[in-house]
Parts: sequence; C-alpha cells; structure tokens
Amino acid sequence: MLGSTILKHRQHVGLQKLSALAGITHSSLGPNKKYKFVQDDTGGQSALVCSCFRILENLELTCAVGQLVYETIQVHQKVYHTGSGSLLFFAGVWSRAALECLQRGISVAHIISAMSEGMDICLDVCRKCSVSAVGLGVEQSESRTATSHASGLQLSKKPIVEASQASCHLQGTTKVCYKTLNAIGQRKIKLSRHFCKVKSENVSTELQPHQPKLPDIAPLAEGLSHGYVDAMNLVVEASRIQSQNNQKDISCSTFDITKVVTCVLPGLPEDQACVLPGCVVLLSSEQASVAHHLTEQHLKVALINGDLSETYRHLGFNRPAGIQCVSDQSDLSNSSKEQEWMEKVVAILLNLKVKLILVSGLVGEKVIQCCCKHHILVVGKVKASVLKAFTNATGAIPVSYTTQLSKHCVGTGVKVVIWRDLSSHDRKPLTTVNISTGVNHELVTVILTSCVQGKLQVLEDQFWACAYRLHHVLKDKVFLPGGGVTELLCVHHLQKHAEHHVKHNGKKNGDSVQQTKAGTAANPYRDVVLHLMADGLIDYIATVIVNTGKLSKVKAWTAVSQQLQDYNESLDITTKFSQLFLEGDQEDFLIPSLMKTSEAPAIKIYDNLSVKQEAWRKALDLVFLVLQTDAEVITGIDQKTDGAQENLMVL
Repeated sequence: MLGSTILKHRQHVGLQKLSALAGITHSSLGPNKKYKFVQDDTGGQSALVCSCFRILENLELTCAVGQLVYETIQVHQKVYHTGSGSLLFFAGVWSRAALECLQRGISVAHIISAMSEGMDICLDVCRKCSVSAVGLGVEQSESRTATSHASGLQLSKKPIVEASQASCHLQGTTKVCYKTLNAIGQRKIKLSRHFCKVKSENVSTELQPHQPKLPDIAPLAEGLSHGYVDAMNLVVEASRIQSQNNQKDISCSTFDITKVVTCVLPGLPEDQACVLPGCVVLLSSEQASVAHHLTEQHLKVALINGDLSETYRHLGFNRPAGIQCVSDQSDLSNSSKEQEWMEKVVAILLNLKVKLILVSGLVGEKVIQCCCKHHILVVGKVKASVLKAFTNATGAIPVSYTTQLSKHCVGTGVKVVIWRDLSSHDRKPLTTVNISTGVNHELVTVILTSCVQGKLQVLEDQFWACAYRLHHVLKDKVFLPGGGVTELLCVHHLQKHAEHHVKHNGKKNGDSVQQTKAGTAANPYRDVVLHLMADGLIDYIATVIVNTGKLSKVKAWTAVSQQLQDYNESLDITTKFSQLFLEGDQEDFLIPSLMKTSEAPAIKIYDNLSVKQEAWRKALDLVFLVLQTDAEVITGIDQKTDGAQENLMVL
C-alpha cells in the first residue's frame, strides 16, 4: 500500500489541526449553549459569541486548514444558518478516526472507501427514520420494511404561543415510502476548497387520494426551538402575520424568510422584542425630522439597487459573491463635480415628486443632508429582498442610477409611521420608523432588543437559526426525531454492517472475494472504519448530554452504550430508537429511555433532514480533502510506483 510504512513515522498535521480546531465546538452543542468572550490581544477589543460560526469569525486563522474550515462553515451558515457546530464537531471526530486508521496501517484509499460507505448508511438511516410533516398533529402511518421498522410518532400539540391558534389544524393520514439504500460506492464525492451546495435527497411521499393535509406550525416550532423558545416564538408570530397578510396563500404551511427582516435596538429589555408588519429601520436625527414631516402621507418611492453616490459604478448583473460595501470619507470631499451631481439628483426627485428612496448600498452623509433639506427621506443598506417586496407592492422598478428614474420607475402608496423614539436610551438621538404599503404587505420586521449591546448579535443569530429550521422543515415536508435518536440509529446500523462484515469474513470460504452491490471488491478494513465512525456519533451524543449539566462524560458514554445494548438484546422486534422518549422536562435533553408500552410517546425535539444530511456530507468531505492533502505532502506522488493512482482521489 502506498505510503503505509511512511505514515507510521510522519504525522498528518492537517488532520491534527482539524481535530484541534473542532474542539471549540464542544460547548456550542445542545440547547444550553455557553457564551464566550473572544478578545483581541493587540487592540484589546472583545466580542460576545455563542455559536461556532461566530467564534471562527472572530479568530485569526492563519493556517491553511483553518481557512478551509472557515470557508466551509461560512458557506453552510449562509445557506442554512444552523448546524455549523455539528458540522465542525463531526469533522473533528472523523478526522481523529482517520488518524486512528492511519496509525493502524490502513491506506488512504481504504479509509475513504469505508467512510464513504458509512456516510451512505447514515444518510439512508436519515431517510428511513424521517417523519412526514404533512397532516401534523395526527398519529402518522408509515410503511414498515424488513430492514427498518419505521413507525408513526404522535407529535406534541401544545402551541408554542397563544397566537398560534390562528394556525391551520388539519388532520390526515400520510404514508411515507422510503427509498432503498443506494449501492455502496455510488456516492459521488466532490472535493474542493469551495464546497458547493449539494441538492439534498428528498424523501418521496405518497399521499392519500383526498386533499393533501398541511402541517401545523405550532408543534413543529416547539420541537425545532432547540432551547431558543423566545426566538422561536418570534418566528411563529412572524409566520402568523405573513399568513394573515398574504391573501394569495392563506395556508399556514409556508414561511417566506426572504420577506422577514430584523431590527436590533440596544438599550431596551429583551422582553420588549416583538414582530411588526412592514419594514422597521433606524434613523438619525436629521432623517427623523423628515420622517415626522412625511408621517401618514401616501408617498412616492424610488428604489436604487446599488450605492447612492456620484462615484458608484454598476458591477454587472452577475455580482461576485462576498463583496462588502466600504465607504471612503476622503472621496466624499467637496468638489464641484459631486455638487453638480447632487443638484441633478435632487432636481430629478423633485420633478417626480419622490419623497422616499430605498437604497440597497451605501449613501453618503452629504447626500442624506442634501435630500433632507428638501424633505426627501433616504434609507440605505436595505436588503435586496426588501426592495423586491416593495417592487411587488408599489409597482416601483429598481434602477442602478438616479438618472435612470422616470415616472414608470416610481412606486406609490407607501406610508412612513414613527414607531418609537429611542433618544432616551442612547447617547445619540435615534428614531425607529415603520415603512409599509398598508395593504397586503408581506414584509415582516422582527424587533430584537437587549440592554447588553454585545448580546444583540447573538439574539439575531438565534432568531435566524430558528427561522431557517422552520423554513427548511416546511420546504422538505419531513423532519427527523431529535434528541439524539437519529444519531443512535446511525450508530446501530454502522455497528450492524461492521459485524456483518466480520461474520462474512469468518466463514470457511472467507478467502473468497466479497462483492458489494456496485460489484467492487470489499474493503478488508471496512469493519474497523465503520466502528470508528460510529464512535464519533456516540461522542457527539455524549457531548450534548454533558452540556446539559446532567451527566459527566463517562456516565454519558455509559448511558448511550446501555441504550445500544438494550436495543440489540431486545426480543421485541417492534422496539426501535424512533420510539425513544425524553424523561422529565425539555431541559433533561438527550436522556432517552426505551419505550415500555405500545403507545407511541410524544417527541419534543425535532431535527432538519436536509440540514443534518448536508452538515454530515460537508464534514466528511472536509476530512477527505485534508486527509488526501496530508498524504500527498507526506508521501509525494510517484507515477512510477505500482498502485499510486489507485490510492489517490482526483480533486
């Protein structure tokens, strides 16, 4: 095997760094996340963080592995806004598993092959144990197969907020048909420094002939809160307001996160957080005076897609990702060219009778002052989704430059209402206004407040995590039993496949080559690798239990091992991990017990199917990329060596 002898004497530094970097996630798992201060030794500044993504964002990662990890987490966070801690944790435990395999003399090719098969097993378990969200609130009826005895779960009907009474309470029975396990070795591994989004494999659902039943948001939200009850209450309220304002789709089964914005207000207690229809923004004292003048009037609005400045130039319709708007005060000096441009802009706005301008980019201070003199309100850094919502509601057409404005581009029917004056809560005078169209406006603003200004970012992250969990469940129309149930099932199936491999090789004709479904030769180290992957899943469950403060790490491992042993020794074939329930209240997170009666228990914690699958995929791809890069650095690539190409994976 290529490099098997060399690897025993040289260390895989990349895998070690990946494992060490994953250690920062341990306190970020589970419902009881711990706050941390990240301090800059040079400047003395500090940041309050409570998630894996924010920790990495505030660290100075100089090594290549650190940059690779941050890019991976950044891409995942941008799409899902949750699951980053699990992603990095599994990248750490599976990198340790790969190191253990290397120390035992297992080649890189065999490690990648066996771990890929293990990932296929875990993804298949996720598909099989997923529960349909259609007809939520009624005992589900699911198909049973010889390999997986999936049963229905009676879900909690307890509403998370009183306002959820307006949600749809529909009944129905759903039959979920699961896909069979893909042939081993058919999983296509994409290794790249930039992890592209992989389309999740959806669970096919077969509905009864009658009208499809829509899920009830309240029990879904309760199970997806993961300890963020207050944040999820705001999400449910935002969904309720959207459903009321959206006359095209009065169902409560949709939650459009693109039409939700957040507004953080320092100085107010956290219990004053609320949800309002419309777009709430913070204004300076000059802008506030203009807003007072325009209040309750029907205004004409102009939408600018870009910066509102004389020096701005459009970057093209395919704008590169990751570009941040940065202003240079030196470029805003008094000049005749800039003054002429501002006079021209004001003349156009006055001619079109525009009183409100929403800008997606930056707005110069002098431009704001010039517009305020003519009672024109300018709001900068507006999200693109907000511009789109105002486009649909007012008929306005976004333009890149003010010189492109015409009467056909201007929208009508916008109102500006003073919501709250926060001058007494901050040193700087600050006013919040609500900009809306009044009728059928789907935009919703979530007001987040805190007396601790450093905590506002944490509260905003928690809200978006809950919002995206609910969004993806409603989009996938399925969810996973949480509280470690899915991970326990994966551990059981990994161990089962590993033991089957050992028994097969122990037969008299064990020297015969075993064939997989894909027709390739069996991996002789398959059982070892699968057991190590299962240990990583057990370590994840045990770590979350430890973070609850209920058990130590040793006792947590013992509890999980006992669950697996009880399941394996059970004579009742209908007993399964999908029937685990949580003892005590929700704070006793992840302390499961086997069901003792035939009645299905209430499961209080749910996970996202697509988020969990994608986090696991990215974690393993990250391990593979670092593993092979380390191997190439240590051993080199000798084209003349026999079997060199067989032990390398093309990136």
